[in-house]
Amino acid sequence: MASPMFKPIGSNSGGVSGEGDNKFDVFYKDLKETEKRDSVLTSKQQIDRLLRPGASYANLNPFEVLQVDPKTPIDEIKKKFRRMSILVHPDKNQDDSERAQKAFDELTKAWRCLENESTRQKCLDIVEEAEAIVTKRTEERKKQLKREGKDTRVDEDDPEKLKRAVYVQTMKLFADMERKRRQQETRDQEERKRKRDLEIEEEEQRKAEKEWQKNFEACVDGGFKQMGRDASSSIEMSLVLPG
Repeated sequence: MASPMFKPIGSNSGGVSGEGDNKFDVFYKDLKETEKRDSVLTSKQQIDRLLRPGASYANLNPFEVLQVDPKTPIDEIKKKFRRMSILVHPDKNQDDSERAQKAFDELTKAWRCLENESTRQKCLDIVEEAEAIVTKRTEERKKQLKREGKDTRVDEDDPEKLKRAVYVQTMKLFADMERKRRQQETRDQEERKRKRDLEIEEEEQRKAEKEWQKNFEACVDGGFKQMGRDASSSIEMSLVLPG
């Protein structure tokens, strides 16, 4: 489910606008400051990073969770995962074991996503798509400024602001993917429930038909028996009564 912070990147700043822009600026600044502090890889800092406000969106990106460049070789990613998982393991953080377990689960989920070649490629495709979208949007903005006879310099000319724009777009794409996954999961659950309800309905109908057949046969059988008794009574009476 996409967050309200994921709005189209504006034409001037390459980021969200208005109140949403201010909120994201604070979030992004805090994120980068946290990442800078976390470069020493302390247990508490890693737990705080993985569970910070807004992390539910940032953690959709496994590269962000493990703090690795998307082009990092899988063997290096594995080493990074092992180092970080040891740091946040509940056994190592018994004074904060509940939060440590949640952080550990986030790392594990990210690693499982990246160790699988198919899902890792999907993540790489998302990062590349985000870069392509930002590049295209930047080029279109420059062309528009040129047609208007204005200065063609834009915020994305600044490497840090370009990185920020790509980060925003990457988060949006991961959020969109998660939203679609949840929608599909909901549809699958509804379909399974529909099939189960149909199976229950059919089973109840079969039971009802079986019970009806049983009662019908009992009724018919009772009718034949009664007819037999009536016939016997008639014969007996005919023998007793004078002709």
